[in-house]
Amino acid sequence: MNWSNLSILLTGGTGSFGRAFTEIVLREKKPHKLVIFSRDELKQHEMHMDLLESGYSEKSFRFFIGDVRDSARLKRAMQGIDIVVHAAALKHVPACEYNPFEAVQTNIIGAENVINAAIDAGVTRVVALSTDKAVNPVNLYGATKLCAEKIFVQGNAYAGKKGTRFSCVRYGNVIGSRGSIVPLFLKQRAKGVITITDPRMTRFWISLEQGVSLVLLAIEERYGEGRGGGEIFIPKIPSMKITDLARAIAPECKIDVIGIRPGEKLHESLISVDEARHTVDIGTHFVIEPENAPGGYEPWKGKSLPDGFCYVSDKNTEWLTVEDLQKLCGESGSHAKGRETTTATVGA
Repeated sequence: MNWSNLSILLTGGTGSFGRAFTEIVLREKKPHKLVIFSRDELKQHEMHMDLLESGYSEKSFRFFIGDVRDSARLKRAMQGIDIVVHAAALKHVPACEYNPFEAVQTNIIGAENVINAAIDAGVTRVVALSTDKAVNPVNLYGATKLCAEKIFVQGNAYAGKKGTRFSCVRYGNVIGSRGSIVPLFLKQRAKGVITITDPRMTRFWISLEQGVSLVLLAIEERYGEGRGGGEIFIPKIPSMKITDLARAIAPECKIDVIGIRPGEKLHESLISVDEARHTVDIGTHFVIEPENAPGGYEPWKGKSLPDGFCYVSDKNTEWLTVEDLQKLCGESGSHAKGRETTTATVGA
């Protein structure tokens, strides 16, 4: 595919993923235009200045103030767009639990608005970001993302002959993203005490760059061929133990176990046993194929998964050591330098 002829709309464009996606796409893909859609004027201004300081031309990107809750604004933003990457969401578990209607409005109704606007505008490809918390969800955030996945997959049927194709990517905790566990541990290290909710806890771990690469893969696979749509792309990524992360960041600190919070799991899943029945292993990643595939859909060539397979963080075959985590946390800290952080636990 020729990226130089393509225009991209990125919702939630000023978040951690949005910033990384913008930098990588402008540097490596050089699209005709990248439209960064978000609702925070200040974050847009700061990101605009950062891009100019990095040497990117204003001809290659635009900023568009709007909210995915506003369907009319989305429709205006999608005029002339070829690809949509939907990253906008309320993602912090405690905030979603306390503000359930707000989470539904953004994560579910906002997703519906993206689907309708993309179909009406004749967008070719839409890729939505999801999370391991959408698998067998125990909190509202995970439940809203599960709903979003379902309607994006089914969006292919709604598109009909329009040809818009919808897919999702699903991955685990992102190293050093806003509100993640790493900034919290770094803050607590100065006080000499690290708080963890449960020492048995494990999580999947992925870098922002790996997350961007997965989204680009989901865009490029079968682009414009009409053979895909409805897939959920799952990366093969390592797991980590929360106690190892604490040792990596603050080995000299006391660990205070405060108890698991409402909405948290001990371990996260990326593929459930039921999903594994229609999932294929294509080497670098898994593809969950749609059970109700759109017309013209061609199955992926790959290995079927064995009966009873599930992809769970505590049963993973790849693990990050304390040394691995020290290196990764150092890199994520420099990548996120100067950005805001909020308090969260590993379950957020």
